[in-house]
Amino acid sequence: MIPQYRELFNREFTPEKYNRIKENLSQESYKDLRFRISESPIFLTKEFESQLTDVSKEIFNFIKKIPKEILQKAVPEKYNIPNDTSHPHFFSIDFGICKNAAGQIEPRLIELQAFPSLFSFLRILKDNFCEVYPFLNEIKDSRTLQEFINNLKVLIIGDEHPENVILLEIYPEKQKTAVDFILTEKLLGIKTVCLTQIEKDGKQLYYNNNGKRTKINRIYNRIILEELDRIPGLHTQFNMRDEVDIQWITHPNWFFKVSKYILPLLKHEFIPKSYFLSEFPEDESIERFILKPLFSFAGNGVRLTPTKQFIDSIQDKENYILQEKVVYAPVFKDIHNEFSTAEIRLLYIWKEEDKNPILLENLVRMTKSDMINSNFNPQDDIWTGSSLAFFK
Repeated sequence: MIPQYRELFNREFTPEKYNRIKENLSQESYKDLRFRISESPIFLTKEFESQLTDVSKEIFNFIKKIPKEILQKAVPEKYNIPNDTSHPHFFSIDFGICKNAAGQIEPRLIELQAFPSLFSFLRILKDNFCEVYPFLNEIKDSRTLQEFINNLKVLIIGDEHPENVILLEIYPEKQKTAVDFILTEKLLGIKTVCLTQIEKDGKQLYYNNNGKRTKINRIYNRIILEELDRIPGLHTQFNMRDEVDIQWITHPNWFFKVSKYILPLLKHEFIPKSYFLSEFPEDESIERFILKPLFSFAGNGVRLTPTKQFIDSIQDKENYILQEKVVYAPVFKDIHNEFSTAEIRLLYIWKEEDKNPILLENLVRMTKSDMINSNFNPQDDIWTGSSLAFFK
């Protein structure tokens, strides 16, 4: 924690400045925000940042060593998609901000995904915070907006023309993350297209680009396949399991490969113990663990206090893990001297020709409730919702 910046921010904070940031975001995306933005960023030391990136590097190195056939076992047969890639294009790694036994602030791994997050939104949010609170410019990272855009263009568009690259989602206008889709269109010059609007002709895919039938060569995928199964009566020409002549950014199989599925395999002082439910040791106490479905998203299906009776009732135990409970530290002081807890997500990109991923942005989620999820925050709680971290 960095007290000088916390105190400076709290002194300079006003509701008017907060509203200005939200209004700027809405104007830039031409949409109202559909999730809560925290009034405040958080301020972390370079030492803490090093802890985060060091354990992330170890995770990457471990994943590289896992045999392909082991990772492939994580992909359910009904969701297996052709034309897989050698590595994912995105990593999102979530850490709880906690205290150790000595009272020192340390990260604790919560989960990881090979799936994109709110890259464009977070960059614009950072720039808005720095505009409204100019002192933040002295501690923001040195990467310019154009450098940020260039990184995403190389990754998502590659050598293609932007009109032959789409952001793919299901009913994108209904998604909470619609603001990010719109900002991605604005920054990269690609279109967001609903899966229901894709036309399939043999192995070729097309979309309507302002009245012009346009071929699709690359797909920046934002669809989670399991969500499609929850939509009654969904009909599309293009089934994502079809073999077609496109390149996935990132391939949907990686959502399953890099997930809670590998948590039981990871060992590190900042990684809580995890077990597949089917392999949970008899000498461990269930009370010390949280139950999580392997492939749930946004906290769905998580049980903070699982009982033996409930666990015994689960038929597909291989599709769940038990993860050692993590206690988040209430260290982020608001203007009323109350405290929030937080989780930080490191957002990496992995270009096709690079040996290792690049840390591009971070996402912070702040709360005063038991779960880090905007759905569980009372709307009148301040210092809660989505934000970001500045390091010094």
